[in-house]
Amino acid sequence: MPDDNPERPLKAGDVVHLTTTASVQFLRPIFVRVIRELPERHTYHGWVWIEGYQLNAAGDAVARRELYVMRAGVRLQALPVTPTGPAKRRRRPVRVG
Repeated sequence: MPDDNPERPLKAGDVVHLTTTASVQFLRPIFVRVIRELPERHTYHGWVWIEGYQLNAAGDAVARRELYVMRAGVRLQALPVTPTGPAKRRRRPVRVG
């Protein structure tokens, strides 16, 4: 269940939905899996830098990004897990005899 509490710091693994409410740069909304907030970067009140992976429609990481966003516009998401395909296993030869 999403938690939209703007006071809660973002933590590693959070999935967020970024739209124009977070910044005008997100005219096309994106999903991001957070690596961490970057508190050492000084910003205007209510804004934060976050580091994370941009996700595609399947939930796979496609790009690593550093983003400057208005914290109140960041929406935490419960991204549905959709498998992209069966895991490929590598078989090793077995020596007999």
